[in-house]
Amino acid sequence: MAIWLTKDSKVIVQGMTGSEGSKHTRRMLAAGTQIVGGVNPRKAGTSVDFDGTAVPVFGSVADAMKETGADVTVIFVPPAFTKDAVVEAIDAGIGLAVVITEGVPVHDTAAFWAHAVETGNKTRIIGPNCPGVASPGASNAGIIPADIAGSGRIGLVSKSGTLTYQLMYELRDIGFSTAVGIGGDPIIGTTHIDALAAFQDDPETEAIVMIGEIGGDAEERAAEFIKAHVTKPVVGYIAGFTAPPGKTMGHAGAIISGSSGTADAKKAALEAAGVKVGKTPSETARLMREVMSGR
Repeated sequence: MAIWLTKDSKVIVQGMTGSEGSKHTRRMLAAGTQIVGGVNPRKAGTSVDFDGTAVPVFGSVADAMKETGADVTVIFVPPAFTKDAVVEAIDAGIGLAVVITEGVPVHDTAAFWAHAVETGNKTRIIGPNCPGVASPGASNAGIIPADIAGSGRIGLVSKSGTLTYQLMYELRDIGFSTAVGIGGDPIIGTTHIDALAAFQDDPETEAIVMIGEIGGDAEERAAEFIKAHVTKPVVGYIAGFTAPPGKTMGHAGAIISGSSGTADAKKAALEAAGVKVGKTPSETARLMREVMSGR
């Protein structure tokens, strides 16, 4: 079993006819994802061939959903047009919108997130600036490499795309139910807490890897949630132990101020909630192996 993305998910790609959308649509198809259509108003009624698979192009998300039953959209459109693309997906009532695009203005993200809330939270937004969601052996929505790990019993939630890949690779022999890259922007649609709650409720997920980074208080809030609501073992990693205060490191949200948002403060909060925290990705993988060896 997996969270949010399964073998039965029907996926459309907004921006499928662009260079990035086309490249990753081909990779998602190769991973076994049910890609049922693309969206481009200027190319509606055409189709795109991906190594012998013809994928139809629709004029809108609503049209694609009506014709295919799609319940997931992956968004590969330029930052200037991302807000409109997400709002269109929300208005169509699609269940999951995975926003891959990097460089989306924070004001735009705030606007489409607020729109989702105002319309009843029918659409779960993941991202922006994220690698997507992968349920190995079932489906892949985004840019997470499909060949770095198989299906298994670990759930993973991460702000960082590259650290998602590294932990999946290091724990590839155990495997993953689902890996969720939530993105590292200051405002994101799905949080650590959302993923932790879903993994807690998933009977096929036995343990959870949570990857955070310096800046903000998302990891501290996740620690409070873990202490109160998560009974499954959680292993954590916080990127940025050597980051100097006041410097933005990597993601737009990765900035610390004084003692707030530091890796040490986040590590202490997680450990107080019973989370085992590694100081490197490899140590984090070792801690998870210890957890899984006793299960």
